[in-house]
Amino acid sequence: MADAVNNPLPIVVLISGRGSNLQSIIDSVAAGDLPVEIRAVISNRPGVQGLQRASQAGIFTRVVDHSHYPDRAAFDKALQVAIDAYQPELVVLAGFMRILTPAFVHHYQGRMINIHPSLLPEFPGLNTHQRVLEAGRAVTGATIHFVTEEMDGGPAILQARVPVLAGDDAESLAARVLEQEHRMYPVVIRWYAEGRVRLDTERQVRFDDVPIKRPRQLDSEADAPC
Repeated sequence: MADAVNNPLPIVVLISGRGSNLQSIIDSVAAGDLPVEIRAVISNRPGVQGLQRASQAGIFTRVVDHSHYPDRAAFDKALQVAIDAYQPELVVLAGFMRILTPAFVHHYQGRMINIHPSLLPEFPGLNTHQRVLEAGRAVTGATIHFVTEEMDGGPAILQARVPVLAGDDAESLAARVLEQEHRMYPVVIRWYAEGRVRLDTERQVRFDDVPIKRPRQLDSEADAPC
C-alpha cells in the first residue's frame, strides 16, 4: 500500500495533446490527495500543451516522436526504453493517441491503464461523441480500464455516466464527459496506489481483492471520492 509521504507510487504519464487529464492528476498530487510521484510525462508529439503543463509543475518531460521511427514496433521499443528508465509501477495513458503493439502491452500487463470517453464496450475508437449522437443514445460517459491487446477492450475498472442533452453537439457533449474524466482518473490511480484495485492472472479486475462483474460507478455510494 502506497504512503503519500514516505512511499508514493511511481508513475509515468503518456500524452499526445493538451493534457487536461494530466492536469487533474497533477492537481490531485499537489493537493495531497494522490499518493503518487509523477516521475515523467512522455509525449509522442513535440510541442503539445501537456508538456508545458508538466514542465510548469516541475515534472521531467520527454518526447519520443513516432514519426521518427520506421514502424509501430520500432516506436514501441523506443517508448518502452524511455518509460522503463523512470521505473514506474503504473503507466497512465492520458490522451495518448497511439495503437500499441501486443509486445508493448504485454510488458506492462496489469500496470497500464487508459481512459476512454464512452461507456465501454460501446463506442470504442475515435469520433466517439459524434457516434453517440448519431446512435440516439440518451446516456454516455467515460471508462477507465486496464490496457490489453484489444483497443479499448481491456477489463473496465470505473465508469461515470453522463446524460446526452437536447441540443448537444459533439463538442458540448465532449466537454461534459471530460469533466467526469477529470474526476475519475485520480480516483482510480489512488485505488491502484493503495492496493485496492488490480488485474489478476485471469485478467479479472479485483477490487479490495474481490472480483468485480461490472465496472464500479463513480457516483455510487461505495465509490464516491473521499
